[in-house]
Amino acid sequence: MYSLAESAKANNLKPYNYFKHILEEIPKHQDDKNLGFLDSLLPWSADLPADCLKAKKS
Repeated sequence: MYSLAESAKANNLKPYNYFKHILEEIPKHQDDKNLGFLDSLLPWSADLPADCLKAKKS
């Protein structure tokens, strides 16, 4: 869990929002045989929702 939180921080994500997102998404795929959806949940994925991203500093 710690390394996942640190990876989220390193990828400019809000750790709480990121964990909330992945914990809501994984159960939706409980019966899937194809685990390809996991790629969209990685901390560096471009498919993450905007509320997971930290605001960019100007």
